[in-house]
Amino acid sequence: MAVRVAMTTLVVDDYDRGIAFYRDALGLALIADTDLGGGKRWVVLGAAAGARLLLAKADGERQRAAIGNQTGGRVGFFLETDDFARDHADFITRGVTFREAPRYEAYGTVAVFEDPFGNGWDLIEPKTLGDMT
Repeated sequence: MAVRVAMTTLVVDDYDRGIAFYRDALGLALIADTDLGGGKRWVVLGAAAGARLLLAKADGERQRAAIGNQTGGRVGFFLETDDFARDHADFITRGVTFREAPRYEAYGTVAVFEDPFGNGWDLIEPKTLGDMT
């Protein structure tokens, strides 16, 4: 049986604010925005390939407390690029806040940025397997 991680949930405080950031600042496609009634929506964003992101509006105090800290303060999300310099510069012009300057690691070029909810993301241009010696 072949399986893959297809989607992950990100708890947010506002669907439209999430759509605006992930679509307009990061360039992800809005794949679905379906009204489920009762103030809930099925909001999915993604790129041409890879896992998708489901935005889930926090319901209750426990979920609201997790917004921006879903991974205990660690970077929890990774956005891969084939051209770090291009996308880093583009994100900055679109208002994305980076927590650090780009770093050159054994696994690739990377910089941590923050979404409007406080979650840490890596923008990363990974080295190919052949480069990782």
